Amino acid sequence: MDLAELFDREVAEHRALVGILQDAVRQPFLRLCEACRQSIRDGGKILFFGNGGSAADAQHLATELVVRYRVNRRALPAIALTTDSSLLTATANDFSFDEVFSRQVEALARTGDVVIGISTSGNSPNVLRALDAARSVGAIAAGLSGRDGGAMAGRADPLIVVPSSVTARIQEMHILLGHMLCEAIEQDFV
Repeated sequence: MDLAELFDREVAEHRALVGILQDAVRQPFLRLCEACRQSIRDGGKILFFGNGGSAADAQHLATELVVRYRVNRRALPAIALTTDSSLLTATANDFSFDEVFSRQVEALARTGDVVIGISTSGNSPNVLRALDAARSVGAIAAGLSGRDGGAMAGRADPLIVVPSSVTARIQEMHILLGHMLCEAIEQDFV
């Protein structure tokens, strides 16, 4: 494969998706920002989770809020449910991998918290179960997905669906949107 051609193709694909993202996700994104800001104002927290690259995004975004995104300010309450290897492996062993996030949501989430599941397909069973658990404890079950939203549609609200079927492009938009979310939250607490 010609490397220059690969480079140009990937950048063009990314650019085209950014061009349609604004209109496609504006309203659910604004609702997610406001829900997160209100939750923290009210003493709540944000819980992020997902598998693979989405797990890395969950950790990244929680860290931006706890440490800082752009400015020094007080630490904001955010947790990535993807980081405790003992908890994850015990849950997978004693129950099933489908329960690794829902058990944590059941233990940690409270009414008014925002629980954000990240799944490029929208069909990850452990993400779906955690969203169900969030609703059962009165937390806001939100999500970042791609394609058509998958099974997250109807389970997550707000649900931000990146209009692409290419996993790499969906992940790129998730981190773009995640950074924008961190900035919107941070600005409320400067």
